[in-house]
Amino acid sequence: MNRPLLAATLLAGFTAALHTFGGTLEIEAPLLQSNISPRISLMLLACWHMVTVVLAISAIALALAYRKPTPASMATVTLVSYLWLSFGAVFIGIDLFYAGPAMLLQLPQWVLLLPVGVLGLWSVRYPALPR
Repeated sequence: MNRPLLAATLLAGFTAALHTFGGTLEIEAPLLQSNISPRISLMLLACWHMVTVVLAISAIALALAYRKPTPASMATVTLVSYLWLSFGAVFIGIDLFYAGPAMLLQLPQWVLLLPVGVLGLWSVRYPALPR
């Protein structure tokens, strides 16, 4: 049993669901009701939903790799892991560059993104934990 991959899969699924159902409610209405031009607000909304798709598909990819580990599926786990680590790094970088360390607690998405990436890479490097 590849426990790190199972943990990455469950956390990725939770994060995708949280983004889809919790985040959309928080973002969509204010964005569409803002004074931003429709062209820009709709583009931002499309970007939001593109992230939703990436999070959901990557969670599914991790689940499939957990279910049937092969060299190809482990390569997919590696790619997904680097994506999630990169997404977490983007949040940290933007928080620190534009607002400072206090923003890390106000935009804490990195707290869910980084562990999925770390667990995924761990699962590829050490697929089975010793008993």
